Amino acid sequence: MTPSPIRKVLSTFRKHRVRALLMGGQACILYGAAEFSRDTDFAVLCDPQNLQRLRAALKELRAEPVFVPPLSETYLLRGHACHFRCRAPGVQRLRVDIMSVMRGCDPFPALWQRRTRLRLTGLGVLPVLGLPDLVTAKKTQRDKDWPMIRRLLEADLFSKQQRPRANDVDFWLREMRSPELLAGLAHRYSRRTAAMQKARPLLEFALAGNVRKLQRELEKEERREREADRRYWRPLRQELEILRHRSVSPL
Repeated sequence: MTPSPIRKVLSTFRKHRVRALLMGGQACILYGAAEFSRDTDFAVLCDPQNLQRLRAALKELRAEPVFVPPLSETYLLRGHACHFRCRAPGVQRLRVDIMSVMRGCDPFPALWQRRTRLRLTGLGVLPVLGLPDLVTAKKTQRDKDWPMIRRLLEADLFSKQQRPRANDVDFWLREMRSPELLAGLAHRYSRRTAAMQKARPLLEFALAGNVRKLQRELEKEERREREADRRYWRPLRQELEILRHRSVSPL
C-alpha cells in the first residue's frame, strides 16, 4: 500500500466512523496484485447518517469535489461515483473516489457482510472489499482492469493452492482468466468443474485441456463484460453531461 497519505485518509475515515470498504488499486495491493495508485477508492453505505460522517471526514481532509455529480444519496444510489481532491497537509493532491452501487455487485450491506478484515501496522483492522466482489467490480470496459483481475486470481491461487477450501476452488473456476491455470484446475477438480459447467460453459474446454479454444472463449467472455459495462454506463454518462452543461455546483 502506498504509505503515509493513504494511511491518513484511512485513519480519518476510521476516526469519523465512516462505514466504508476500501476497493480499487489500493485493495489490489493488499491482495498481493501490485498496482501503483495515488487514488483511494471506497464503497460506502449510502444512508443519511453515514453520509454525514463521510462529509465530516472529507472536510477534515479538506477534500474538494473535482467532477460532477455532487455527493448525495440520489447520485450514489444511481451508480455514480463522486470524486474529491484532498488539500490537507500530508494528503495534498490525493484523490478520493466514492461509490455505493457497482455494476454486478450486491448492495452494500451484503458486501459489508463479506468484507475482508486486514490488519495494517499503525491502523489496526481495515475493512476491504472481499476479493470475489473486488473481481466483480473490476469487470469494466477499461483496459487496465482485466490484467489486474488475472493477477488477483493468480495471487489468490498461488497463496492457497496447497490447502484450498471448497469456496476457493469454486471462485477460481468461476473467475480464472489464465487458460493454462484454468485447465490445470479443471484437471485437478474435474467433478467440481463439471458441476459448474452450466454456469460457465467455457469450462468444457478446460476439462478437455483445449487451451487454445479456452483462450478464445475467455476473450469472448471479456468482450461481453466490457460491452455490458458500456451499456450500464451509457445513461449515467448522459446524465453527467447534462449536469456539466447545467454547470451544477458539486458543493
